[in-house]
Amino acid sequence: MLGAGLAGKAVIIGLNAAIVTVTEEEPKILVVPQAAERSNTAGSWDALPFGPFDPLKHRTLEIGLRDWVQEQTHLALGYVEQLYTFGDRGRHALEVEAPGEHVVSVGYLALTRTHDGDLSGAAWRDWYEHCPWEDWRQGKPAIIDQVIAPLLREWASHQADASDDELTRGKRRDRMRLCFGLDGVPWDDEKVLERYELLYEAGLVREAARDGRPNAIARGGPNDPVLGRPMQFDHRRILATAMSRLRAKLKYRPVAFELMPPTFTLFELQKTVEALLGLHVHKQNFRRLVENAGLVERTGRMTTRTGGRPAEQFRFRREVLNERPAPGLRLAPSKSRANS
Repeated sequence: MLGAGLAGKAVIIGLNAAIVTVTEEEPKILVVPQAAERSNTAGSWDALPFGPFDPLKHRTLEIGLRDWVQEQTHLALGYVEQLYTFGDRGRHALEVEAPGEHVVSVGYLALTRTHDGDLSGAAWRDWYEHCPWEDWRQGKPAIIDQVIAPLLREWASHQADASDDELTRGKRRDRMRLCFGLDGVPWDDEKVLERYELLYEAGLVREAARDGRPNAIARGGPNDPVLGRPMQFDHRRILATAMSRLRAKLKYRPVAFELMPPTFTLFELQKTVEALLGLHVHKQNFRRLVENAGLVERTGRMTTRTGGRPAEQFRFRREVLNERPAPGLRLAPSKSRANS
């Protein structure tokens, strides 16, 4: 608790970590079990590692985050960057806040190569379980046309009250098309947060019903569509922010190498990048971009761990960080996949 505002409402700073790894060509997010007294949600919804900032114990917010993650998962974090501060009132179920308290969440993105060992009850979860509409590697996800688009069109056209004029409904339809790539609009892999916020505003995700949003659709029947695996508090919003940030950052910083072993093949690097973007990229263009940009260097060794012909091993060229201001992977997705 940092203090009280003019109205006597205490402010609690919460620290939340979206910890990402890639294993077996799938992006994973670390989730932790939540004790019943820390949750007002029925069932076992996933949560990100989190805990309050203690200014007497933690010199900085990041130190506090690392301590909480170490305590809850036994994982020592490597790469960490601050994402965003979530401070809106009522952004998650009001019951989680005690009377007179307001929680401000500081979200972090962390990348790790470590995905084995004792995680103290925590577990790795495929992040596309939470956002299944984001994975286009096998073409356009069926959930978009079969479930999301019809529900959003219904919401966009609905007149909730007398103030919902045609202009308001038109703006909803525009957001729907821009976010989900409908009606000929190209898919933008970086709009992860915008897509989740739209689904939440339309009342289509479980968190909206849990939070008592007025336009939330009551669900719970065996045949009701479930739009991704829900999460505790506003943690799916923080995850969506992390996905957006990481997808954008891949294109101007070499963060993909934080997820790679010391030596790797270009095929393994490509599969890691595709897993994070949720898109296929052209193999030859990818190899040419990575090598011409000076991002990697040859080790002179070969490996057969990919299961096929022997493949050349590479390592990340750290000198590139001093040679260019934006040494990232500006990739064009495979057209046959991105516009399916």
